[in-house]
Amino acid sequence: MKKGVHPTYNRCAVTCVSCGNTFETGSVLKEMKVDTCANCHPYYTGKQRFVQSDGRVDRFNRKYGISEEKK
Repeated sequence: MKKGVHPTYNRCAVTCVSCGNTFETGSVLKEMKVDTCANCHPYYTGKQRFVQSDGRVDRFNRKYGISEEKK
């Protein structure tokens, strides 16, 4: 194995953006942020969650004041 070619392997702090859970793992990065983790993922918890997504259509409707009323 050549010296000075491989990155250093560190302990990495992983933070979940959805629920705020933190845990440690090994990586070449110092810290990572993930959208969902095993603590809040629907597959592991058995509960359905709806994540607020800001799509292009939603931004367009808000920009021009279009409301989604059912007639």
